[in-house]
Amino acid sequence: MEGEDSWVHLLPIADVRTFTAELFETMRAADSAGNGASAPQALIAWQHTAEVYSDPELLAAALTRDHGEAYGPAPDPRDVA
Repeated sequence: MEGEDSWVHLLPIADVRTFTAELFETMRAADSAGNGASAPQALIAWQHTAEVYSDPELLAAALTRDHGEAYGPAPDPRDVA
């Protein structure tokens, strides 16, 4: 990966701190459980977060795109018992 820019630099400083702490805790828990599958998932989630910071229009497009009504409208969480 030498010479490649890291996506981490796209995160605000506060989020870099949160990312680092979360990744450390995830890796520690994964090691304790003997299952490292959660660490790559955490990295992917944070990478997507960085992508949104780099292109806010990407987030707006994803949130406003019509995904159809395959599952119907989401219930108001205050009404769910």
